[in-house]
Amino acid sequence: MVMAVVAAAIFVATLVVVIWQPKGFPIGYTALIGAVIALATTVVGLSDVPTVVGIVWNATLTFVAVVLISLILDEAGFFEWAALHVARWGRGNGRLLFVLIVGLGAVIAAVFANDGAALILTPIVVGMLRALNMPQKAALGFILATGFIADTGSLPLVVSNLVNIVSADYFHLGFAEYAAVMIPVGIVSVLASLGMLLLYFGRSIPKRYDVLALTSPAAAITDRATFRAGWVVLALLLVGYFAADPLGVPLAAVAGVGAVVIVAAASRQPAFLFARAEAAPVLVATGGTATVSAGSTGPGAPSGRVIPVWKTIREAPWQIVLFSIGMYLVVYGLQNQGLTDHLATLFDVLGDHGVLVTALGVGFTIAILASLMNNMPTVLIAALAIGGAGATGLTHEVMVYANVIGSDLGPKITPIGSLATLLWLHVLEKKGIHIGWGQYFRTGIILTIPVLAITLAALAGWLTLIH
Repeated sequence: MVMAVVAAAIFVATLVVVIWQPKGFPIGYTALIGAVIALATTVVGLSDVPTVVGIVWNATLTFVAVVLISLILDEAGFFEWAALHVARWGRGNGRLLFVLIVGLGAVIAAVFANDGAALILTPIVVGMLRALNMPQKAALGFILATGFIADTGSLPLVVSNLVNIVSADYFHLGFAEYAAVMIPVGIVSVLASLGMLLLYFGRSIPKRYDVLALTSPAAAITDRATFRAGWVVLALLLVGYFAADPLGVPLAAVAGVGAVVIVAAASRQPAFLFARAEAAPVLVATGGTATVSAGSTGPGAPSGRVIPVWKTIREAPWQIVLFSIGMYLVVYGLQNQGLTDHLATLFDVLGDHGVLVTALGVGFTIAILASLMNNMPTVLIAALAIGGAGATGLTHEVMVYANVIGSDLGPKITPIGSLATLLWLHVLEKKGIHIGWGQYFRTGIILTIPVLAITLAALAGWLTLIH
C-alpha cells in the first residue's frame, strides 16, 4: 500500500511539473527526473527500463522524424502554398473557406501528425485571416477550428499521432491493419467535427471574403528543390509505411529515411539529386533595361540554401524522446504497484455489456483521464490495463481502438490534455491572440463530447460490420 502511494505521488508530481513547464525545466528532463526518483524508490526496477524502451522507441523516433519532415517542408513554404491554394478554391465564399481550412487541417494531421497541423498550419491561417481583414470573432472561429481538427483528424494512420504509434506498437497492430479500421472511423470523426464546428461558429463566419487580398501560392515557396523533393518523399513514405509491416521493418526506419532525404534536399547534399545542373535564365532589371542573367534563382531554378537546416534539426522535438522514456517509466511504476488493475477491472465490467457499451465506456473513461492528466501517459496506462483485462476477440479489439480515440479526442476538453495544445496556445500568445483556459474549456467540452460519442459509435458499428 505504501509503495502504491509513492508510485502515485511520483506520477502526479512529475505530471504537474511537465504541464507547468517552468523555465529551465524542459519536459524531457522533468520526466527523466521522475524516472530516476521512481528507480531510487524501487517503484520500478532496472529490469523495467529495457521493457519501457522497447515499448516507446519506435513510436518516439517515428514521431520525431515525421515532425522534422514537416518542419523542413514548412520552411520551404509547402504548407503556406497549400493553404493559399485552398483559400483560392473558396472563391470568396466564407463558409466554403471554413470547410476547406478544416479539411486541410485534417489532411495535414493525418499525414504530418497532430502537432504538425496545430503548430504549423495555425500561424499560416492567422496570417491569412489578417490579410483578409476577417472580423475578430470570425478569426477566432477559424483559429479554434484549426486547433480542434488537428487532434480529431489524427485518427486515420498510425503516424497521425504519437499515441496512435504507442498503442499500435504495444498491441502489435500493423500499419495496414490499423488503417483498415481507423480510416473509415477517422472520416466519421472529421465529418462530425466539421458539423459541430459549423454549428458553433457558423454565424460568425462572414459570407464573403476578398480573394484578391491573398498572395499567389507560388510566392510562398522559398525553396523549390525542397518543395519538389517533399512530394517525392511523401509518396515514398506512404508506400514504405504499408510495406514496412510485411517486411518486418519498423516505422521509425521508414520515417527516418524520409527525414534524411528531405534534410539532404534542403541542405543540397548531394546537390545533383535535387537541383538542376544549370539554372534557368531570368530577366534582371538594370538601369531601366532588362537583361538576361544565367544561373540566377528565378522561378523554377534552385533557390540556394535558404532553409536553416541545422537550426531546424536542433528545434525538432528531441525532448519527446527523453519524455517518452522517463514518463513511461513513471507510468510503469503504477502497473508494478497494481494501480492499473483497478482500470482493468472496470474495462472487464464494460466488456460484458456488448460492443457499443464497451466502445463508449472505455473511450469516455480514457478521454476523461487524458483531459485531466494528459494523453501521453494516459494511453500507456490504458494499454497496460487493457492488456491486463480478460477481454478477447472483438471486445478486446474495441477496447484497443477506443483507447486511441479517447486519447486523441479527449485532450481537446481541457488545455492540459495534450502538450500540442499547450504549445498551440503559446504560439497564439506570440501572435497576440489570447485564449483563456476558461474560454478554451467551455468551447472544448461543447465540441468534443458529441464528436467523441459519434466517433466511438462509428468504431463499434464498423468493427461489428467487418467481423
